[in-house]
Amino acid sequence: MQWSELQRDPKSVAALADAGDVRVRRRDGADLLLTREDRIATSGEGAIATVRALRNLLAHVPVETAAAALSEEFPWLGLMPSDAVAQFVAEFIKAARISAELGQWSVLAEMLRGWKSTAMVYADPDLLRQLSGPLNEDLGPVPAPVDGDADAC
Repeated sequence: MQWSELQRDPKSVAALADAGDVRVRRRDGADLLLTREDRIATSGEGAIATVRALRNLLAHVPVETAAAALSEEFPWLGLMPSDAVAQFVAEFIKAARISAELGQWSVLAEMLRGWKSTAMVYADPDLLRQLSGPLNEDLGPVPAPVDGDADAC
């Protein structure tokens, strides 16, 4: 439905939201998704239960087995050494649990982007050699953190 319809007849939009999610299209911004709070709460509970079960399952299998299972979803794990894959498994479980508990899946998405970038480095032997070797030159002073970045240090 269009934004103007929401403004003109909010009660009918609320009735539609009772039946299911409603996408509101806007010309001047990203579409909005209206959904009932109880649906979101139920989804969150399901996500938390799933992640806890996954964590428990992965805790009871050898790291190699967990890595093999996750490699089916993330084939780029095959580019990395086994110790990095083991670290990925641990971080995946932690990030998935945090994401589920907070309802902020961006935590898991960011972790996956970082590891995928790491795999891309392993895929390029020249880049891996450059990034893994010692620095032989002084790259100059490190700039002071910008306001808001102080916590990142």
